[in-house]
Amino acid sequence: MTPTTSQADSLAMSRACAALWMATLALMTAFMQNTAPAHRYLIARKIARNLGTLNEQDCFTTEARMIFSNLSRHWQVKADQLAPNEERPRGGIGLAAGMLAKAS
Repeated sequence: MTPTTSQADSLAMSRACAALWMATLALMTAFMQNTAPAHRYLIARKIARNLGTLNEQDCFTTEARMIFSNLSRHWQVKADQLAPNEERPRGGIGLAAGMLAKAS
């Protein structure tokens, strides 16, 4: 018996989610082993994005998605701390002024 298209799509999505999770774990390992600040910044940014993507996938439980969301925020903060000065996020008027200056 062959799986239906819906079952095949669900299986493919499940495998893709598992692969992204494994790749994210590998990035976390790379982050811990790397001492170059620029590399750590880029890796942390990618980890945060991957975790954000995992948070949006239905192939994980609600609890797992909540954990991915929390981890994504954690890694985004870490990336922000490692960002070069010109890329560091600023709150309030500083952010708006910086965006206007870049647009000019």
